[in-house]
Amino acid sequence: MRRITVLGATGSIGDSTLDVIKRHPERYAVHALTAHRQVDKLAALCREFRPAHAVMGTAEAAAALQALLRADGIKTEVGYGEAALEAVATDAAVDAVMAAIVGAAGLRPSLAAARAGKRVLLANKEALVMSGRIFMDAVREHGATLLPIDSEHNAIFQCLPADDPRYRAGVAKVVLTASGGPFRTRDPDSLHDITPDEACAHPNWVMGRKISVDSATMMNKGLEVIEAHWLFGAPAERIEVLIHPQSIVHSMVSYADGSVLAQLGNPDMRTPIAYGMAYPERIDAGVSPLNLATAGALSFETPDLVRFPCLGLAFDALRAGGLAPAVLNAANEVAVEAFLQGRIRFTDIARVVAGVLERAPGGNADTLEAVLSADQDARRRAGELLENRSSC
Repeated sequence: MRRITVLGATGSIGDSTLDVIKRHPERYAVHALTAHRQVDKLAALCREFRPAHAVMGTAEAAAALQALLRADGIKTEVGYGEAALEAVATDAAVDAVMAAIVGAAGLRPSLAAARAGKRVLLANKEALVMSGRIFMDAVREHGATLLPIDSEHNAIFQCLPADDPRYRAGVAKVVLTASGGPFRTRDPDSLHDITPDEACAHPNWVMGRKISVDSATMMNKGLEVIEAHWLFGAPAERIEVLIHPQSIVHSMVSYADGSVLAQLGNPDMRTPIAYGMAYPERIDAGVSPLNLATAGALSFETPDLVRFPCLGLAFDALRAGGLAPAVLNAANEVAVEAFLQGRIRFTDIARVVAGVLERAPGGNADTLEAVLSADQDARRRAGELLENRSSC
């Protein structure tokens, strides 16, 4: 029986993880569930899974959750805040941690799980984008097992040599596929009129609002490029992005002998989640088998960086190295939130990120303190740019 902590249990990855767990009650049990503010949903999950611990983002939310659970006679211990998140990620009773908290907020508990030597199922890409070297060093030094859950990185992991999942001499490049989001063919001159609801209407995947906007701008793919660099040791020039509207080929690895290995499947996050949970075995994920006879044609195209400037900005940040990726991520989080609130236009997201990156500090991302300081500084500068833009 493998006991699992699910960080970000009320999000789409959390939903899919718990669905897989339910399918295999003889193999998996829930040790802890966390959420930021969705008290009612986490209460329902606690009633169903009866975890030993639950964590909320604030004291008020934790008190509300505890009241609901006590009224039902459920003895789940309820905590709140960053220290409680790290505690349930490092608990000696935990075998695996699903790291699915969106954004920079997921960095500390994910890193804590790695330092505790856990099996880390990494769906929080920001942990590597912000502090790739620190995170990978922690995995190696503390004997953690790191399994990528993003469908693209999970696909690459599956296509690499089984005896060494790192980037190696026989690999020519890794190829990340992208759907192109909802605006792949939309007139670029009309992109400034896009509404938050339009940006969140992904054609293939069901995701949260922030990551849906990132998919629409292709910043999500840019963050995945940086993540791939750390996961597989691939330099920027050996990472390629291809738009694949059907979302059936989840990513590929190109080898020096001319071979290309690809992982295919229906677009359902339960597939990579089940792979990470059971690795090196494979288990039923509840996903229908891919029927290539009915799938139709599979197409690929090079992304247009004029239409998707955020992808180019991410490559720039990777090449710059140091603190630039952390700055990129922080500025993007602030800009996307402003867009979702209706404060800026869709096309302003890239402009804000570019403006903050232009003044990114130098220095290495070799300590968590330096990374978090750069993160906060970038958020402040992004806020200043938003204020100036609003006043124009």
